[in-house]
Amino acid sequence: MNRIKMALLASLLLPAALWLAADSLAPSPLTYFSFRTVFTQFSGVIGICLMSVAMLLALRPKWLEPHLDGLDKMYRLHKWLGIAALVVATLHWWWAKGTKWMVGWGWLVKPARGAGGQQAQHGMLESWLRGQRGLAESIGEWAFYAAVILIVLALIKRFPYHWFAKTHKLLAVAYLALAYHTVVLTKIGYWTQPVGWVLALLLLGGSIAAVLVLLGRVGARRKVRGRITDLTRFPNLRVLETRIALAPGWQGHLAGQFAFVTSDEKEGAHPYTIASSWNPAEQELVFITKALGDHTSRLADRLQPGMEVTVEGPYGCFDFTDEQPRQIWIGAGIGITPFIARMKQRAAVPEAKTIDLFHPTADVDQNAIDLLQADAAAAQVNLHLLVSGKDGRLDGERIRASIPEWATASIWFCGPPGFGQSLRDDFVAHGLPPERFHQELFQMR
Repeated sequence: MNRIKMALLASLLLPAALWLAADSLAPSPLTYFSFRTVFTQFSGVIGICLMSVAMLLALRPKWLEPHLDGLDKMYRLHKWLGIAALVVATLHWWWAKGTKWMVGWGWLVKPARGAGGQQAQHGMLESWLRGQRGLAESIGEWAFYAAVILIVLALIKRFPYHWFAKTHKLLAVAYLALAYHTVVLTKIGYWTQPVGWVLALLLLGGSIAAVLVLLGRVGARRKVRGRITDLTRFPNLRVLETRIALAPGWQGHLAGQFAFVTSDEKEGAHPYTIASSWNPAEQELVFITKALGDHTSRLADRLQPGMEVTVEGPYGCFDFTDEQPRQIWIGAGIGITPFIARMKQRAAVPEAKTIDLFHPTADVDQNAIDLLQADAAAAQVNLHLLVSGKDGRLDGERIRASIPEWATASIWFCGPPGFGQSLRDDFVAHGLPPERFHQELFQMR
């Protein structure tokens, strides 16, 4: 999480520092209107830089994952960049538009333009940009309104995912409009200074990313076709296990990673943790999904053997890689999925690391429990099964009582975010280094 905060602060503070090296928020003489002039430039640069970084992250750049601890963390950063851009853009809009309203209401008196004197001569490019100002202001204003609506919709969890996927894509159009607005209205002098160089690079990268998003090319090189070969239902758990045979092209994955699967073009791609280890000879993936929402509730009825799907990935850094001699795994509910994949891999390639797996669950299906116990036995993993209402709740104190050597272990958690955060806070308070608590956020919006 610290990496997310550092990346967010860097995305905010770097362009701010470069702008302050080129201009000042304290012009002379300092008046409302002189401050408005520089602040609209300052907020405009900061806002579009934040949006540009968010747009680049929308491409799901694989090379960036290790630096930000996985795509799930990158999407959290993408979300906060969007929120920060919205706040800065709102301030920019108010100082630009609100000032005009206040002049119209008689609250402010706009200073008269200087009369007489020689008119400055402008080059061809600068003259063209000045001629575009009115259009750029109008386009920027309406693009801002559209971006506000689309970002707010993205933050509303009740807004259906398939509508979110469609509407969120339109932010690329709004970005391109705001990029044009920025190019035309940014102070000419900035382009010859470091702030302008960075701004130009971000605008170029963000515009390319926006076009790729609109063309549906995100993750295109990491997509392979697949065909459903088997479906296993666990009705008591409301869980579906789907086995997919892949066409050539999948580069393999590590246990704990996830992939985007598209079974319905209208619905779009959904992320699922891979529940199988990789065997190049078999070219198969297994996904385990629980009926938690509209889409996952329909899967059991809609998916059929022989149906073709598209799989994109793999993504994520929840890969169980560390130097600790012992690991504590906590898979709450459907969060057990990455641990199933890791146990299958560990059974195929044994290792000396001591593993304890805690699986708190509210629902019980004996067939599923038998399979989990068999996987744990084959992988030489100590399984701690806790059924709600029967075995009590799982907390840090209970884990520490079960494993006295917990201080030498790393902890790997997958499950409800709030539960994971409370466990993390508890263990850190008891002396566990924060970097030894690994949590899959697995929230893509």
